[in-house]
Amino acid sequence: MGATNDSVAGYTTSNVLNQLSSDGTVIDEVRSADAIEIEVGANDVAYSASCGTAVDCYAPRVPTVEKNLAAIVKRVHDLTSGHKVLVVLLDYWSVWLGGQYAAAHGEAYVDAAAEMTDRVNTVIKETADQSGSAYVDLRAAFKGPNYAYDETHYLSNDGDHPNAAGHQQIAAATQAVIEKTLHI
Repeated sequence: MGATNDSVAGYTTSNVLNQLSSDGTVIDEVRSADAIEIEVGANDVAYSASCGTAVDCYAPRVPTVEKNLAAIVKRVHDLTSGHKVLVVLLDYWSVWLGGQYAAAHGEAYVDAAAEMTDRVNTVIKETADQSGSAYVDLRAAFKGPNYAYDETHYLSNDGDHPNAAGHQQIAAATQAVIEKTLHI
């Protein structure tokens, strides 16, 4: 048993969908996989200076995330139609900066980041429910069940990506969902 990581920094849902349609190596790896973890969508709504903290500026991008994520999951199922595969969708602790890094940008930033995270995570959860995929709530893993904890200690110095402790949280949360899904 082995694992591969086909993620590419900065990829959006459109990039991943294209990857699943045109990258022969990725297609072959998916075809032979027993389990596939997908975490994508944050880059579709990445913070930009032109939109700033105006949630309405980012909101039109969310339906594209929804459409593409559903197509990604469908493509995975199409590629693995010869055998049963466990698809695991992971959401986000924050689609922008998190913890103290977000707080340093002010309350409007924190509020907008939380709202955009809610919107993207809702799409991910609904896609998981509709497709029969497993769902990992990384926001709860990083911020606690009420999303009240400061996740800074799980973030790298860029304030966006997980550090080693964050990766351990992701692995533990994902493992728990897989074990529950497979009744292990």
